[in-house]
Amino acid sequence: MVPAAGGSLRFGGGVSKQYRLLGGQPLLLRTLSRLASHPRVAGLVVVIHRTDELWPGLDVCEGKPVISTVGGSERWLSVRNGLDVLPDSVAKDDWVLVHDAARPCVRHEHITRLLEEGWGHPVGAVLGVPARDTLKTVDASHTVLGTLDRDPIWHAQTPQMFRRGVLSRALAGCGPVSDEAGAMEAIGKMPVFVEGSTDNLKVTFPDDLTLAEYYLDRQATEQATE
Repeated sequence: MVPAAGGSLRFGGGVSKQYRLLGGQPLLLRTLSRLASHPRVAGLVVVIHRTDELWPGLDVCEGKPVISTVGGSERWLSVRNGLDVLPDSVAKDDWVLVHDAARPCVRHEHITRLLEEGWGHPVGAVLGVPARDTLKTVDASHTVLGTLDRDPIWHAQTPQMFRRGVLSRALAGCGPVSDEAGAMEAIGKMPVFVEGSTDNLKVTFPDDLTLAEYYLDRQATEQATE
């Protein structure tokens, strides 16, 4: 599931960031192709804004079925809407991956690792990376209050992997959350982190497009030399 109904407020400019070109293709289509080309992904749900006039209306991507639906005012509402339109063939106990539209560089090997480690977990799994920088707490004037122990701190990425039924229940009962793991935490269900890579970049600002293109080119070169 790919929530793509956001307003791209931090990105700026007229066209939503998911339709900015990345290597000659809209960012969103790059992300969808990366996901759909993974052999264990069965299909995609794309959640778009109700006023989106740029969505090309795909019903197939890399040979996999694509369903599109309209999102809500916040990400968690969009994911909830997406879960609602999944076909009946996706049972309540089936696993659903939720992935940011603005993360086109996720590696297949890390999706595979997420699936393998999350499959046997009772709650689910979140792709992420351990914090590497020194972390400080500050007050309202940005004066340092202290230094955090970074060992238990991870940066959450996507995909995030949960069973359809439990995730639907968590989203139905929670308030605003920044990711699906937050909804699960709100009902007392704690997923496991699976280590990915820092090149699983989330495009947030215009300069990030240049960095994403560099990562994609580097990944392509790595694959060509394997």
